[in-house]
Amino acid sequence: MTTLQNTAGSAPAAAPSRSLWALGWQRLKRDRIGFASLWIVIAFMLLALASWLGLVGRGWNDEIAESYAPPTFIYQQQAVQAAGKPQPQAASVALEGLKPSEDPIWAEIQIARKNRDKYVVPEVKKAESLTFGADQRGRDILDKVIKGTSTSLFVGFFGSLLAIVIGASLGACAGFFGRKADDFLMWFYSVFTAMPDMLLLLAFAAVAGRGLGTVILVLSLTTWTGVFRLVRAEFIKLRSREFVQAADAIGASSARRMFVHILPNISHLLLVQFSLLMVGLIKYEVILSFLGFGVDVRQVSWGSMLAEVPEELLQGYWWQLAMVVVFMSLLVTAFSMLTDSLRDALDPKVK
Repeated sequence: MTTLQNTAGSAPAAAPSRSLWALGWQRLKRDRIGFASLWIVIAFMLLALASWLGLVGRGWNDEIAESYAPPTFIYQQQAVQAAGKPQPQAASVALEGLKPSEDPIWAEIQIARKNRDKYVVPEVKKAESLTFGADQRGRDILDKVIKGTSTSLFVGFFGSLLAIVIGASLGACAGFFGRKADDFLMWFYSVFTAMPDMLLLLAFAAVAGRGLGTVILVLSLTTWTGVFRLVRAEFIKLRSREFVQAADAIGASSARRMFVHILPNISHLLLVQFSLLMVGLIKYEVILSFLGFGVDVRQVSWGSMLAEVPEELLQGYWWQLAMVVVFMSLLVTAFSMLTDSLRDALDPKVK
Protein backbone atom coordinates (compact mmCIF):
# COMPACT_ATOMS: atom_id res chain seq x y z
CA MET A 1 0.00 0.00 0.00
CA THR A 2 2.82 2.31 0.88
CA THR A 3 4.63 1.43 -2.32
CA LEU A 4 1.56 2.25 -4.41
CA GLN A 5 1.16 5.59 -2.66
CA ASN A 6 4.81 6.49 -3.22
CA THR A 7 4.51 5.53 -6.88
CA ALA A 8 1.38 7.66 -7.29
CA GLY A 9 2.95 10.56 -5.42
CA SER A 10 6.03 10.57 -7.62
CA ALA A 11 4.04 10.87 -10.88
CA PRO A 12 4.77 14.12 -12.72
CA ALA A 13 2.06 16.74 -12.60
CA ALA A 14 0.22 17.55 -15.81
CA ALA A 15 1.42 20.66 -17.57
CA PRO A 16 -1.07 23.54 -17.27
CA SER A 17 -3.02 24.17 -20.46
CA ARG A 18 -2.49 27.53 -22.10
CA SER A 19 -4.98 29.51 -24.13
CA LEU A 20 -4.63 30.37 -27.79
CA TRP A 21 -3.70 33.94 -26.88
CA ALA A 22 -0.94 32.82 -24.48
CA LEU A 23 0.50 30.46 -27.09
CA GLY A 24 0.27 33.17 -29.73
CA TRP A 25 2.10 35.64 -27.49
CA GLN A 26 4.90 33.13 -26.93
CA ARG A 27 5.25 32.54 -30.68
CA LEU A 28 5.20 36.27 -31.41
CA LYS A 29 7.99 36.93 -28.92
CA ARG A 30 10.13 34.29 -30.64
CA ASP A 31 9.61 36.06 -33.98
CA ARG A 32 12.20 38.84 -33.88
CA ILE A 33 10.88 40.75 -36.89
CA GLY A 34 7.27 40.56 -35.73
CA PHE A 35 8.13 41.53 -32.16
CA ALA A 36 10.22 44.51 -33.33
CA SER A 37 7.35 45.55 -35.64
CA LEU A 38 4.98 45.41 -32.67
CA TRP A 39 7.13 47.89 -30.74
CA ILE A 40 7.36 50.20 -33.76
CA VAL A 41 3.57 50.20 -34.08
CA ILE A 42 3.20 50.87 -30.34
CA ALA A 43 5.64 53.80 -30.63
CA PHE A 44 3.58 55.30 -33.46
CA MET A 45 0.39 54.82 -31.43
CA LEU A 46 1.91 56.61 -28.44
CA LEU A 47 3.12 59.42 -30.72
CA ALA A 48 -0.38 59.81 -32.17
CA LEU A 49 -1.93 59.81 -28.68
CA ALA A 50 0.53 62.48 -27.51
CA SER A 51 -0.34 64.57 -30.54
CA TRP A 52 -4.08 64.35 -29.87
CA LEU A 53 -3.48 65.34 -26.25
CA GLY A 54 -1.52 68.38 -27.41
CA LEU A 55 1.80 67.25 -25.98
CA VAL A 56 3.63 67.25 -29.33
CA GLY A 57 2.94 68.76 -32.73
CA ARG A 58 0.38 71.29 -31.51
CA GLY A 59 2.16 74.18 -33.23
CA TRP A 60 2.05 72.60 -36.68
CA ASN A 61 0.10 75.55 -38.12
CA ASP A 62 2.39 78.29 -36.74
CA GLU A 63 4.47 80.17 -39.31
CA ILE A 64 7.74 80.26 -37.40
CA ALA A 65 10.29 80.19 -40.22
CA GLU A 66 11.06 81.67 -43.59
CA SER A 67 9.29 80.22 -46.59
CA TYR A 68 10.87 76.89 -47.54
CA ALA A 69 13.48 77.20 -44.80
CA PRO A 70 15.92 74.32 -45.37
CA PRO A 71 16.85 71.66 -42.81
CA THR A 72 19.62 72.65 -40.43
CA PHE A 73 22.31 70.47 -41.98
CA ILE A 74 21.63 71.89 -45.47
CA TYR A 75 21.60 75.45 -44.15
CA GLN A 76 24.96 74.92 -42.48
CA GLN A 77 26.45 73.55 -45.69
CA GLN A 78 25.12 76.52 -47.65
CA ALA A 79 26.57 78.93 -45.06
CA VAL A 80 29.99 77.30 -45.33
CA GLN A 81 29.93 77.46 -49.13
CA ALA A 82 28.81 81.10 -49.08
CA ALA A 83 31.60 82.06 -46.65
CA GLY A 84 34.23 80.74 -49.06
CA LYS A 85 33.00 82.78 -52.01
CA PRO A 86 33.70 86.52 -52.48
CA GLN A 87 30.61 88.61 -52.00
CA PRO A 88 29.73 90.94 -54.94
CA GLN A 89 29.72 94.64 -54.19
CA ALA A 90 26.38 96.29 -54.66
CA ALA A 91 26.37 99.26 -57.00
CA SER A 92 25.50 102.44 -55.18
CA VAL A 93 23.42 105.11 -56.84
CA ALA A 94 23.57 108.63 -55.46
CA LEU A 95 20.05 109.93 -55.36
CA GLU A 96 20.39 112.42 -52.55
CA GLY A 97 21.89 115.03 -54.86
CA LEU A 98 18.84 115.24 -57.09
CA LYS A 99 16.98 118.49 -57.11
CA PRO A 100 13.25 118.49 -56.34
CA SER A 101 12.53 119.56 -59.89
CA GLU A 102 14.46 116.53 -61.21
CA ASP A 103 12.67 113.98 -58.99
CA PRO A 104 9.06 113.43 -60.16
CA ILE A 105 7.93 111.81 -56.87
CA TRP A 106 9.83 114.12 -54.49
CA ALA A 107 6.67 115.57 -52.96
CA GLU A 108 5.12 112.14 -52.33
CA ILE A 109 8.32 110.94 -50.66
CA GLN A 110 8.31 113.89 -48.26
CA ILE A 111 4.70 113.18 -47.24
CA ALA A 112 5.48 109.51 -46.76
CA ARG A 113 8.49 110.33 -44.55
CA LYS A 114 6.31 112.44 -42.26
CA ASN A 115 3.69 109.68 -41.84
CA ARG A 116 5.89 106.58 -41.78
CA ASP A 117 6.16 106.52 -37.99
CA LYS A 118 2.39 106.05 -37.75
CA TYR A 119 2.54 102.75 -39.62
CA VAL A 120 5.51 101.05 -37.99
CA VAL A 121 4.95 97.29 -38.05
CA PRO A 122 6.99 95.32 -35.53
CA GLU A 123 9.30 92.99 -37.38
CA VAL A 124 8.95 89.34 -36.40
CA LYS A 125 12.19 87.43 -36.59
CA LYS A 126 11.63 84.11 -38.33
CA ALA A 127 14.01 81.20 -38.29
CA GLU A 128 16.19 80.76 -41.35
CA SER A 129 16.30 76.99 -40.88
CA LEU A 130 14.56 74.25 -38.92
CA THR A 131 15.66 70.77 -37.92
CA PHE A 132 13.78 69.13 -40.79
CA GLY A 133 12.86 72.21 -42.81
CA ALA A 134 9.72 74.26 -43.38
CA ASP A 135 7.00 74.42 -46.02
CA GLN A 136 5.88 77.34 -48.18
CA ARG A 137 4.20 79.12 -45.24
CA GLY A 138 7.14 78.54 -42.90
CA ARG A 139 5.49 75.80 -40.83
CA ASP A 140 7.65 73.19 -39.16
CA ILE A 141 7.56 69.99 -41.22
CA LEU A 142 8.35 67.82 -38.19
CA ASP A 143 5.29 69.13 -36.34
CA LYS A 144 3.19 68.68 -39.47
CA VAL A 145 4.23 65.07 -40.03
CA ILE A 146 3.62 64.23 -36.35
CA LYS A 147 0.13 65.74 -36.54
CA GLY A 148 -0.41 63.98 -39.87
CA THR A 149 0.60 60.68 -38.24
CA SER A 150 -2.06 61.10 -35.57
CA THR A 151 -4.70 61.95 -38.19
CA SER A 152 -3.88 58.97 -40.41
CA LEU A 153 -3.75 56.56 -37.47
CA PHE A 154 -7.03 57.94 -36.10
CA VAL A 155 -8.73 57.33 -39.45
CA GLY A 156 -7.15 53.89 -39.82
CA PHE A 157 -8.01 52.73 -36.30
CA PHE A 158 -11.62 53.85 -36.08
CA GLY A 159 -12.33 53.12 -39.75
CA SER A 160 -11.03 49.56 -39.31
CA LEU A 161 -12.96 49.13 -36.07
CA LEU A 162 -16.22 50.24 -37.71
CA ALA A 163 -15.57 48.02 -40.74
CA ILE A 164 -14.97 45.03 -38.41
CA VAL A 165 -18.23 45.73 -36.57
CA ILE A 166 -20.25 46.00 -39.79
CA GLY A 167 -18.64 43.02 -41.52
CA ALA A 168 -18.70 40.75 -38.45
CA SER A 169 -22.35 41.56 -37.64
CA LEU A 170 -23.60 40.95 -41.18
CA GLY A 171 -21.37 37.90 -41.67
CA ALA A 172 -22.55 36.38 -38.37
CA CYS A 173 -26.22 36.80 -39.36
CA ALA A 174 -25.63 35.35 -42.83
CA GLY A 175 -23.61 32.37 -41.64
CA PHE A 176 -25.69 31.52 -38.58
CA PHE A 177 -29.23 31.87 -39.91
CA GLY A 178 -28.61 30.94 -43.55
CA ARG A 179 -31.50 30.59 -46.02
CA LYS A 180 -33.22 33.87 -46.88
CA ALA A 181 -31.04 35.97 -44.59
CA ASP A 182 -27.93 34.52 -46.22
CA ASP A 183 -29.33 35.04 -49.73
CA PHE A 184 -30.18 38.68 -49.07
CA LEU A 185 -26.88 39.52 -47.39
CA MET A 186 -24.90 37.74 -50.12
CA TRP A 187 -26.76 39.83 -52.72
CA PHE A 188 -25.94 42.97 -50.72
CA TYR A 189 -22.30 41.86 -50.51
CA SER A 190 -22.17 41.21 -54.27
CA VAL A 191 -23.44 44.71 -55.02
CA PHE A 192 -20.52 46.26 -53.12
CA THR A 193 -17.88 43.93 -54.56
CA ALA A 194 -19.11 44.42 -58.13
CA MET A 195 -17.78 47.99 -58.20
CA PRO A 196 -14.07 48.90 -58.08
CA ASP A 197 -12.94 49.93 -54.60
CA MET A 198 -11.39 53.25 -55.62
CA LEU A 199 -14.40 54.24 -57.73
CA LEU A 200 -16.72 53.47 -54.82
CA LEU A 201 -14.51 55.43 -52.43
CA LEU A 202 -14.45 58.50 -54.64
CA ALA A 203 -18.21 58.34 -55.23
CA PHE A 204 -18.98 58.19 -51.49
CA ALA A 205 -16.42 60.90 -50.71
CA ALA A 206 -17.75 63.25 -53.41
CA VAL A 207 -21.31 62.94 -52.06
CA ALA A 208 -20.49 63.10 -48.34
CA GLY A 209 -17.96 65.95 -48.54
CA ARG A 210 -14.72 66.46 -46.66
CA GLY A 211 -14.01 65.92 -42.98
CA LEU A 212 -12.44 63.44 -40.59
CA GLY A 213 -15.72 61.76 -39.64
CA THR A 214 -16.74 61.53 -43.28
CA VAL A 215 -13.49 59.82 -44.25
CA ILE A 216 -13.89 57.24 -41.46
CA LEU A 217 -17.48 56.50 -42.48
CA VAL A 218 -16.67 56.29 -46.19
CA LEU A 219 -13.70 53.97 -45.68
CA SER A 220 -15.59 51.66 -43.31
CA LEU A 221 -18.58 51.40 -45.68
CA THR A 222 -16.33 50.32 -48.55
CA THR A 223 -13.98 47.89 -46.76
CA TRP A 224 -16.28 45.64 -44.68
CA THR A 225 -16.74 43.05 -47.43
CA GLY A 226 -13.59 41.03 -46.67
CA VAL A 227 -14.55 40.70 -43.00
CA PHE A 228 -18.09 39.68 -44.01
CA ARG A 229 -16.85 36.88 -46.25
CA LEU A 230 -14.48 35.52 -43.59
CA VAL A 231 -16.97 35.65 -40.69
CA ARG A 232 -19.77 34.11 -42.77
CA ALA A 233 -17.59 31.13 -43.69
CA GLU A 234 -16.48 30.60 -40.08
CA PHE A 235 -20.06 30.78 -38.74
CA ILE A 236 -21.25 28.25 -41.32
CA LYS A 237 -18.47 25.90 -40.18
CA LEU A 238 -18.98 26.38 -36.42
CA ARG A 239 -22.79 26.58 -36.11
CA SER A 240 -23.12 22.79 -36.25
CA ARG A 241 -20.31 22.05 -33.76
CA GLU A 242 -21.05 20.19 -30.53
CA PHE A 243 -20.55 23.12 -28.15
CA VAL A 244 -23.06 25.23 -30.13
CA GLN A 245 -25.60 22.40 -30.14
CA ALA A 246 -25.11 21.97 -26.40
CA ALA A 247 -25.80 25.67 -25.86
CA ASP A 248 -28.95 25.31 -27.97
CA ALA A 249 -30.03 22.30 -25.89
CA ILE A 250 -29.88 24.23 -22.61
CA GLY A 251 -31.98 27.06 -24.09
CA ALA A 252 -29.37 29.65 -25.12
CA SER A 253 -30.74 32.32 -27.43
CA SER A 254 -29.50 32.80 -30.98
CA ALA A 255 -27.70 36.02 -30.04
CA ARG A 256 -25.92 34.25 -27.16
CA ARG A 257 -24.84 31.37 -29.37
CA MET A 258 -23.60 33.80 -32.04
CA PHE A 259 -21.70 36.31 -29.93
CA VAL A 260 -20.80 34.33 -26.78
CA HIS A 261 -20.08 30.84 -28.09
CA ILE A 262 -19.01 31.26 -31.74
CA LEU A 263 -17.56 34.77 -32.07
CA PRO A 264 -14.82 34.35 -29.40
CA ASN A 265 -13.53 31.32 -31.33
CA ILE A 266 -12.80 33.49 -34.39
CA SER A 267 -11.55 36.58 -32.52
CA HIS A 268 -7.97 35.82 -33.53
CA LEU A 269 -9.01 35.99 -37.19
CA LEU A 270 -10.71 39.34 -36.58
CA LEU A 271 -7.52 40.67 -35.00
CA VAL A 272 -5.54 39.76 -38.13
CA GLN A 273 -8.24 41.34 -40.31
CA PHE A 274 -8.12 44.48 -38.19
CA SER A 275 -4.38 44.76 -38.75
CA LEU A 276 -4.82 44.27 -42.50
CA LEU A 277 -7.54 46.90 -42.63
CA MET A 278 -5.38 49.39 -40.73
CA VAL A 279 -2.73 49.22 -43.46
CA GLY A 280 -5.27 49.51 -46.26
CA LEU A 281 -7.24 52.37 -44.70
CA ILE A 282 -4.13 54.43 -44.00
CA LYS A 283 -3.22 54.15 -47.70
CA TYR A 284 -6.77 54.99 -48.79
CA GLU A 285 -6.88 58.04 -46.52
CA VAL A 286 -3.62 59.31 -48.02
CA ILE A 287 -5.02 58.88 -51.54
CA LEU A 288 -8.30 60.62 -50.72
CA SER A 289 -6.58 63.56 -49.02
CA PHE A 290 -4.10 63.85 -51.88
CA LEU A 291 -7.00 64.08 -54.36
CA GLY A 292 -8.84 66.65 -52.21
CA PHE A 293 -11.60 64.35 -50.89
CA GLY A 294 -10.05 63.65 -47.49
CA VAL A 295 -9.61 65.67 -44.33
CA ASP A 296 -10.70 69.28 -43.95
CA VAL A 297 -8.35 72.10 -44.94
CA ARG A 298 -8.01 73.05 -41.26
CA GLN A 299 -6.47 69.66 -40.55
CA VAL A 300 -3.33 67.99 -41.81
CA SER A 301 -2.60 64.42 -42.83
CA TRP A 302 0.03 62.63 -44.85
CA GLY A 303 -2.17 62.93 -47.93
CA SER A 304 -2.63 66.70 -47.64
CA MET A 305 1.14 67.07 -47.13
CA LEU A 306 1.81 65.05 -50.28
CA ALA A 307 -0.61 67.29 -52.17
CA GLU A 308 1.84 70.18 -51.59
CA VAL A 309 4.84 68.19 -52.82
CA PRO A 310 4.58 68.56 -56.66
CA GLU A 311 4.90 72.36 -56.51
CA GLU A 312 7.77 72.08 -54.03
CA LEU A 313 9.70 69.55 -56.10
CA LEU A 314 9.58 71.84 -59.13
CA GLN A 315 11.47 74.41 -57.04
CA GLY A 316 13.90 71.88 -55.58
CA TYR A 317 12.40 71.63 -52.07
CA TRP A 318 12.28 67.93 -51.26
CA TRP A 319 12.31 67.75 -47.45
CA GLN A 320 8.55 67.57 -46.90
CA LEU A 321 8.31 64.60 -49.28
CA ALA A 322 11.23 62.89 -47.53
CA MET A 323 9.65 63.20 -44.07
CA VAL A 324 6.27 61.85 -45.18
CA VAL A 325 7.87 58.96 -47.05
CA VAL A 326 10.03 57.98 -44.04
CA PHE A 327 7.15 58.07 -41.53
CA MET A 328 4.61 56.40 -43.79
CA SER A 329 6.99 53.70 -45.04
CA LEU A 330 8.10 52.83 -41.52
CA LEU A 331 4.54 52.55 -40.16
CA VAL A 332 3.06 50.65 -43.12
CA THR A 333 6.00 48.24 -43.28
CA ALA A 334 5.82 47.59 -39.53
CA PHE A 335 2.06 46.96 -39.73
CA SER A 336 2.50 44.57 -42.68
CA MET A 337 5.25 42.61 -40.89
CA LEU A 338 3.18 42.50 -37.70
CA THR A 339 0.15 41.21 -39.62
CA ASP A 340 2.16 38.33 -41.08
CA SER A 341 3.57 37.49 -37.64
CA LEU A 342 0.12 37.62 -36.02
CA ARG A 343 -1.30 35.32 -38.69
CA ASP A 344 1.41 32.74 -37.96
CA ALA A 345 1.33 33.17 -34.18
CA LEU A 346 -2.45 32.86 -33.81
CA ASP A 347 -2.89 29.93 -36.20
CA PRO A 348 -3.98 26.93 -34.06
CA LYS A 349 -2.44 24.54 -36.61
CA VAL A 350 1.05 25.89 -35.87
CA LYS A 351 2.72 23.84 -33.16
